[in-house]
Amino acid sequence: MLSYNCYSHIIYGIIFSVAVAVVVADLLIAKHTKPYNVKRWFWTIAYAFYYFIVAEYKAHSDVIKRILHPKMPIKPGIVRVPFHVNTDYAIVTIANSITNTPGTVVVDLDTKRKYFYVHWINVKAPDEKTTFENISKMFEYFAKRMFEMFD
Repeated sequence: MLSYNCYSHIIYGIIFSVAVAVVVADLLIAKHTKPYNVKRWFWTIAYAFYYFIVAEYKAHSDVIKRILHPKMPIKPGIVRVPFHVNTDYAIVTIANSITNTPGTVVVDLDTKRKYFYVHWINVKAPDEKTTFENISKMFEYFAKRMFEMFD
């Protein structure tokens, strides 16, 4: 259970974050109407719920099972994962989502051919369709809606 002090720290954190975002928005966002798009905010909140409730839970559970398993069933490797987004914001969001999810790390990026190179703890298959489906499909789904759908 959170105490009063924790709640106040969370509130101060939110206030400070919003203040910083307002101050630097003109430096970081080319189109001034972007931050005020309600649909974009909806997709950002939906992404946050998906990421923290679904993706993180599944990834942590998978890594914990592998660690606790007596034979430690891992098949690590670097795979090529295609991406189908165009904006820097979307590319960075997907790359960060992959890296921050346990079991996967983006180690390189090829923007010309549109590939992430990802170290994967358990390579199911090295083909691009499988890697896209298992690693970045949902992250890309949300990134497109947050950064490319309303331009």
